[in-house]
Amino acid sequence: TDNADQVIYGMSYSSEQNRFAVAITNPLNIGDIHYFDTGSQPVQLTQHNAQLLNQIELTTPEAFTCESDGMTIEGWVMKPVGFKPGEKYPAILEIHGGPHSAYGYTFMHEFHLLCAAGYAVIFTNPPGSQGYGQEFVTKTHHDWGGADYRAVMAAVDHVSKFDFIDPDRLGVTGGSYGGYMTNWIISHDHRFKAAVTQRSTSNRYSMFGTGDVGFMNGQFEFKGNPWDNPEFYLERSPITYVRNVQTPLLIIHSEQDLRCPIEQAEQLFVALKWLRKEVVFVRFPNEDHNLSRSGQPRHREERLEHIINWFQKYIPTKAEEYSW
Repeated sequence: TDNADQVIYGMSYSSEQNRFAVAITNPLNIGDIHYFDTGSQPVQLTQHNAQLLNQIELTTPEAFTCESDGMTIEGWVMKPVGFKPGEKYPAILEIHGGPHSAYGYTFMHEFHLLCAAGYAVIFTNPPGSQGYGQEFVTKTHHDWGGADYRAVMAAVDHVSKFDFIDPDRLGVTGGSYGGYMTNWIISHDHRFKAAVTQRSTSNRYSMFGTGDVGFMNGQFEFKGNPWDNPEFYLERSPITYVRNVQTPLLIIHSEQDLRCPIEQAEQLFVALKWLRKEVVFVRFPNEDHNLSRSGQPRHREERLEHIINWFQKYIPTKAEEYSW
């Protein structure tokens, strides 16, 4: 198609008509059905969310690149709703899971909600992300918290120089591996004024034997098993550096999470409480690792409220900066 800034997330082909039906999303459209014949442009068939989208203001992600460890890192920044030129705005860094997944040109309701609350949103595809070749995707081999961490922080450094970003009002959040990286960041850097770690992993030693794929990390991501390599596993565990945490942390975790078991959140919470750090733990009953995607609607809404309220508490927005 003429528009590459979109994602096809479903497709069906009719051999009789030589026609494709595709489900397309982009950063400003949750998703609709299109059809096209070979060699023609897609024709949109549905407008499922037209009424909703006509009532709200959305922000288009703006692409950027930066350099880290000799690699080009792709990222995006979204301006807050009510943006006024000449003002500086707080920003939230969002980190994807995986690590072998990737952000793309799709609709991210959480990002739009943060923008509507007055925050700019920064997101990027650090080493380990899909879509940039095999060498790039394997950069996390035995190096969680290494090149990936430096790339994420390089993106933050890069965007912090934009004239509309306030580098003194930054927050960070992420889920699963993104939660790991959130934990790692706040135990190694103090620039963020608030953090939300979601469905995270904090102790890679215990994760090996409790997560449903924890042991599989020893086949590539980590060095074998933790009893033969305890120093390595603890070196790459954010909980080892918990004394360094100064950022107020909200922990969100599901009690039925088998991917990153809730004991990972419990260890982090207890350690921070023991050290008298600022931390709150929100547990969701009857939910699994996919709370944010397929959880009960009331829990998904509550999760978003917790995130917004936490950032508003520690990184408050200033009404005079917006054109609301």
